[in-house]
Parts: sequence; structure tokens; C-alpha cells
Amino acid sequence: MGEVESYVCEEAQRLDIFLASEIGQSRSQIAQLIKKECVYVDDKIVARAGVKLKANQNVRVEFPYVDKKPALEIDFDVEILYEDDDVLVINKPTGVTVHPAPSVKEATLVDWLKHKGIRLSTISGEERHGIVHRLDKGTSGTMVVAKNNEAHEFLSAQLQDKSMGRYYIAVINPPLKDDITTIDKHIARSVSNRLKMACSDNNGKNATTMFKALTLSSDEKNQLVACKLFTGRTHQIRVHLESINRHIIGDHIYAVSPKQEKSERILLHAYIIYFIHPTSKEKLSFIAPFDADMREYMDKKFNPEQINEVIDPSYILHSFTADS
Repeated sequence: MGEVESYVCEEAQRLDIFLASEIGQSRSQIAQLIKKECVYVDDKIVARAGVKLKANQNVRVEFPYVDKKPALEIDFDVEILYEDDDVLVINKPTGVTVHPAPSVKEATLVDWLKHKGIRLSTISGEERHGIVHRLDKGTSGTMVVAKNNEAHEFLSAQLQDKSMGRYYIAVINPPLKDDITTIDKHIARSVSNRLKMACSDNNGKNATTMFKALTLSSDEKNQLVACKLFTGRTHQIRVHLESINRHIIGDHIYAVSPKQEKSERILLHAYIIYFIHPTSKEKLSFIAPFDADMREYMDKKFNPEQINEVIDPSYILHSFTADS
């Protein structure tokens, strides 16, 4: 047996359609995995691709063993913002996937961590060493990595009780109508496009995002916004913006129109992270600097002096309501 991956089905659907979406393989490839008795639903081997899954069922795939893959070339480096015996706080580069999966062919953040010889927790399994929470491949910014299982459990609990959180910065188009915009809409897998998530009235998971308008671009077409997540759903910021006909510059999945302004990367950055330290119990916060591409775009499209004012962390923290 090779890699083992587990997935939770959020809504009733066919097994092969669900796995094709989660793993990034074709339905015929999924059928082959089922034929080889590699797929389990709630710990029972599945014999048919067309099995109908129920909401919240667990699906496990035990991928057949393959010869050890050659070491992937790690052609990126990661800025370390803080490190001690329990945690590592990093500034994840854009374009880097967080952890390996069968569909991921390039080096991941976990590969970089292992390559650096950084001691990591094992609570999430071999392929997700130390990973407490994720960022999308294109999103840059702050992440905290657990270096032992006790720290991992402590940080995971904070994700649940909201004592850990992040403030994001994004460049969006068109601007928001209001200074503060709160979106409270359930999110589920899109019915029309399995690569996307979508807002849903009837199913999915509850999700709340608060947006704060920071400043308009010089031509007033784009806007710099701060985003505060109260839940951690897949693509949450992007899906909530799409629900009000906004999108993040450089986002090709949720873009409103192919004619919209392009960017080499999605202009979404996890700017500030805060959490309680597992050992000292001290509340810590860290700021991840913007990479050169995002900073260059912002300086070109916006007034640089105004940007420096509104991205001041104290300005962002006080911009949101007291209960945020």
C-alpha cells in the first residue's frame, strides 16, 4: 500500500464523481482504484463506482504502492517569521501547494519543511506533517506549523474556538458599496463546476466573512480590502465575493469576466495571524510582508502613501468591529 488519503463527503452524490473532484483524476481512473479494492466508505471496501454517498460519510483511498518517486526539486524558499520548539510561523509563497496529494506533481510546502529537516508533528499523517491549517496554492502569507503533536492539538482547538485567526488583504474589482460588508452564506461544492465552491441556501457549511474597504485605486476601478474570516471554508473569501459579483484580481476560477484585469498571481495575502502559544499561553501575532509582485501591483495602481497608512496592522485591527 502507498499513500492513504481520507475525505468527507459534504453532500449526497455518486462516489466516482466525488472522488474525481477530490483527487483530480478521471472517473475511469477512479473506477480502476475501486476495481483494485483501494476505496473504502466508512471503513468498508466498495465494489461499485456508482455507489451513492450520503452527507458526512468518510471515504478512504489506499493508493497502490508505487516505486518511491524521485526527490522533487525544491525551487522555492520560504520566509520564516518565527520559530521555537513548538511552532514555526512562515510566509507561504504564492504558487506553492501546502501538502502532497496524488494530483500534485511539484514540490510542496511539506516537502520544503522535510528538506529543511524541521521537526514536525505527525498527527495529520505522513503527508501532512505539521499542517494545522491550509492556504490555497495561489494565496500567500501567514501560516503556523506545529512541530509536535501537543502543539498541533492545542492549535487545532484554537481554530475551532476562534482564538486563532487571520486577517487577509486582497485587491478586488469592482469596489464594495459599503465601508464594512459582512457576508453570512453557506458554502458547498458547486453543482455546475466541481473545481469550484458556491454559496448555497439549502446545504453546505455555514460561513461568515467580514470585508473592510481600505482604499480605492487611482482610477477608482479596484479596491484594496481587508478580510476577516469567522469560519474556514474552502475558497471562502473568493466564493463570498463572487456571491456579490466581486472578484479578486488574478483569480481565474472565480473571475467575473475574462476581460477583467490580469495579474500573474491572485492578489490575496494572509497578512496577519494571531494565536495563543501552546506552551507560554501568550497571545502572539505576526505580519507577513507582501511579495514583490503584489507590492509592485499595489504601488502601481494605488497611492503608495495611502497604502502604507491603511495596511498598518493597528489600523486594520481597529477597522473591524469589537467582536471581530
